[in-house]
Amino acid sequence: MTTDVTEITVIGDDDTGLVARVTSLLFERGINIEDLDQAVRDGVFRMSLAVDTSEMVCTEATLRDDLHDLGDDLGLDVQVRFPADRETQEIAVLGTKESHCLEALFEAWANDELGADIGVVIGNHDDLQPLAEHYGVPFHDIGDEKGQQNEEQLIDLLAEYDADLIVLARYMRILSPNVVFRYEDRIINVHPSLLPAFPGAEAYRQAVEEGVRVAGVTAHYVTTDLDQGPIITQRAFDVPDDADIEEMKRRGQPLEADALLEAVKLHLNGDVSVHRGRTTVRENGTGYQLGLPSKIDDVTPDRPVDGIGSAVADDRSGTHES
Repeated sequence: MTTDVTEITVIGDDDTGLVARVTSLLFERGINIEDLDQAVRDGVFRMSLAVDTSEMVCTEATLRDDLHDLGDDLGLDVQVRFPADRETQEIAVLGTKESHCLEALFEAWANDELGADIGVVIGNHDDLQPLAEHYGVPFHDIGDEKGQQNEEQLIDLLAEYDADLIVLARYMRILSPNVVFRYEDRIINVHPSLLPAFPGAEAYRQAVEEGVRVAGVTAHYVTTDLDQGPIITQRAFDVPDDADIEEMKRRGQPLEADALLEAVKLHLNGDVSVHRGRTTVRENGTGYQLGLPSKIDDVTPDRPVDGIGSAVADDRSGTHES
């Protein structure tokens, strides 16, 4: 969705007639629906709308109140985000124990290179609390003694801090549809493999066991399908013959931080869009490193390619010399 439309997200238990009730309310207030997408997963209903409110016959406050009242009547959670709400974007970072991705985000923020504020860090352990406190950012531990997350608390915190973007900085827990649906195309994760290879847990271990010669990392949008969301950026590295898990982490973690930071900047600047499960970089989105650095082109062979070889072509044209 573009940033010049009002975004409405509806979440709740699946039931009949929900779409009609919401769209009828919008129609009655002179609001044009430009895009509508709905889905149901594990009994959770989600509807995302991009609407034009430039000619609506009520105020923004009235529309927000009316939609919230409708949500209360239907048992739905309704979020409304007007274009003006996004002048200063707020990031919520989720992490577990590994600090490298969070550190990269904080450094970019401190150097005014992020273009948004990091409003809160949320963890399922308290390992990252000292780093958050060093940068003066609130930290909340939503995990129990085994690291199991309290999703209701997570949802409340994301709403409290008015998160525009959620960044999973090596957050080692799966988010349910109840969270993912609320922030469609606004959750970015980094995975330690070149997706779609080696999804799920222990990706570096999978790569070592399979004997790959090139491994990598992927920053992608989060969907309800684990590690299958639209890919934004990727980085790759060589795998030595004797590489073990620790060596893979040593090579991969700096690239995880780099790919995640680049993906976050792309999103915050509005230079990447999602359409039919694929990301597209907008025309003004130049200067980003989506994959390997351009200098790789200098050592990458550019021939031969499929077709009649040059030697055969020269021979047929009579230019071959014996």
